Amino acid sequence: MAKQRKKLGQLLVEWKVLQPNDLNDAVDYAQTNGKRIGEALVELGRCTEDDVAKALAAQFDMEYVDLEAGLIAPGAMDLLPEDLVRRHNVLPLQQADGKLKVIISDPLDLETLDVLRFRTNMEVETLIASRAKIKKFIDQFLAPSGMSIDKTVQEMRNETVLGDLAAEAGDEALDPDSAPIIKLMSLIITEAVRTRASDIHVEPMADRVRVRYRIDGVCLERDRIPKRMQGAVTARLKIMSGMKIEEKRLPQDGRIKLHVAGEAVDFRVSTLPAYHGESIVLRILRPDSVKIGIQSLGFEDDDYHRFSHVIKRPNGIFLVTGPTGSGKTTTLYAALQELNRSDRKIITAEDPVEYNFAGINQCQVRDNIGLSFERILRSMLRQAPNIILVGEIRDLVVAEVAIQAALTGHLVFSTLHTNDAPSAITRLIDMGVKPFLVASSIQAIMAQRLIRVLCPECKTPDYEPDNYVLRLLGIRTSDLEGKTIYKPVGCPKCNGTGYRGRLGIFEMMQMNNQIRELAFNRAPTKDIRAAAIASGMRNLVGDGRVKILNGVTSIEEVSRVTQAEGLVTAMNDSLAAGAGESKQTG
Repeated sequence: MAKQRKKLGQLLVEWKVLQPNDLNDAVDYAQTNGKRIGEALVELGRCTEDDVAKALAAQFDMEYVDLEAGLIAPGAMDLLPEDLVRRHNVLPLQQADGKLKVIISDPLDLETLDVLRFRTNMEVETLIASRAKIKKFIDQFLAPSGMSIDKTVQEMRNETVLGDLAAEAGDEALDPDSAPIIKLMSLIITEAVRTRASDIHVEPMADRVRVRYRIDGVCLERDRIPKRMQGAVTARLKIMSGMKIEEKRLPQDGRIKLHVAGEAVDFRVSTLPAYHGESIVLRILRPDSVKIGIQSLGFEDDDYHRFSHVIKRPNGIFLVTGPTGSGKTTTLYAALQELNRSDRKIITAEDPVEYNFAGINQCQVRDNIGLSFERILRSMLRQAPNIILVGEIRDLVVAEVAIQAALTGHLVFSTLHTNDAPSAITRLIDMGVKPFLVASSIQAIMAQRLIRVLCPECKTPDYEPDNYVLRLLGIRTSDLEGKTIYKPVGCPKCNGTGYRGRLGIFEMMQMNNQIRELAFNRAPTKDIRAAAIASGMRNLVGDGRVKILNGVTSIEEVSRVTQAEGLVTAMNDSLAAGAGESKQTG
């Protein structure tokens, strides 16, 4: 018969750390507040976190580790990626014989153990230490001296500005110009830039302020700022971005210009009043990120030649479609950079102008003073441009002016929010644009998404890929001959995610006589799509398939990014196209 495990409270009473009455009080407190008994005991001050950790070790027959005894060498921290260590509050101890020893604080956190086994591909042996001491050790060895966000937050807890003053006067009394608040925001911004984040999200919650970074399109939680710092943090960001501190009921927009690690970086800042306070997002705008060149966007050779040919046409409309965050702006800027020569005049209408380019006339939309897309477009036609960029075709008026420009000898670039390239034709007609104008003015439509690129330092062959996903992606056994599919692992170089950087997957539809006739006759999207595939268009899933077989990304990543439009439908389209599609995917 299995030995019955003693309860944590029972152990602490036996060790005379607790009195029976203390345990009864803690049980009542835990039940009332939805806490574990260990948390309740610490919050009531009846014992320390170390006492609870030692009791958990005895309860689960595990080894307790005193982190102040110098047991862990700093080099051991390299055994796990930093994001994994921080996110799950674990410490790697040593690795031997395919087994990794890890220090944890909660033996019942089975999800963390599963993540560790999956990411390291090793058996995991666990030891126990208190949560606070694990976090202190992480801050000490993973952050440069004096540059730890967690250390700064802890220091601020001990400062008068967050102690007696906060207790007496409340959040509003915290000074956004105080040195600790300025230091904290500087550290957050610097770390976000260093980790290649595209956004910083500062989000008030019921009991804390959550800070998240969006890296390669995925939000990762960085830290939890105490709730009482919320007012000062919000006010500091408003001061930095030129917003009204006293306005808390309406959304606001602002900008910050800073030099971070020797690099000039712009931040577009947005506030949104929410239930627990103002949510703030800082969009990180790096000038170099949109000056990468067409060849670096991720085109396969055939799509690259089509793209280069289309953007050098003397007139017509070239549309780029996709959801927000799919890289449309970067693609259009790359095209303009390619065409930006002294003998061409380029004018743009943007909302907002995110990046400035020498030699290009960029106009900022300002609806509050009547400077709309339509008004800018009509005026720019009198400026005799060769090339026009319209940030987005939002309505019939803008669409008609853009088409008029294309039909009068201008090359027009713009974006549209549709899931794929063929449906852009249907979308324009549904807006009210006459079918013959759509058919005659558009030269090409390209849909795109961004996929994460596998980290070259740690990617590993995937010898047992999910057959179901392979079938959905249209990858056949014959396609795998001579090819290797890779999967993510995670290492310090990629912050433990297994991916580093992003590339586009594309669906390039060039107009031909058949597609123009279908557009003229208001044909349904499925007929336009079938004609485009038959004429050589590779759909988004097909382009993702090529990148999987070339070892650029994983099947999970392509599945995740293309799921929104339906993998089964995409696969059926590909199969219906027959040999023509097969030749394109090679």
